[in-house]
Amino acid sequence: MFPKLKIFIVTVLATLVLVACSGGAPDIQLESGEADLGELINGEVKTLEVTVRNAGTGDLIIEAVTTSCGCTSASVEPSTIRPGGEGILHIEYDSGAHGPEANGPVMRQIFIASNDPDQPEIEFRLTADVFPPES
Repeated sequence: MFPKLKIFIVTVLATLVLVACSGGAPDIQLESGEADLGELINGEVKTLEVTVRNAGTGDLIIEAVTTSCGCTSASVEPSTIRPGGEGILHIEYDSGAHGPEANGPVMRQIFIASNDPDQPEIEFRLTADVFPPES
């Protein structure tokens, strides 16, 4: 074979191997982008779960889960979701975390950072209407 043809064949084969080994890109999707907890008595703790899907062709890696307020905690399990797989976003909201005087409508955010190249961070919103405890 000619040296240029050998180089071309080796280059094409190396490219094919790299493409095959690199996998695809993950694609994070939430079952819903928000939830309304409705009316809560100050001091009530509510939990909910939201499905997190990987609609991509590469592993989805959850890098961090943060919230806009200390009254809300959240986590995603598992932290690696295979292509076509699902995980769960676990959320806990403590309506009494700011004391008995903190009443009225609230909106909290949960931020999920991942390796999704199109959406490196996705947001989930949580709303509620907090009422004072009955005396």
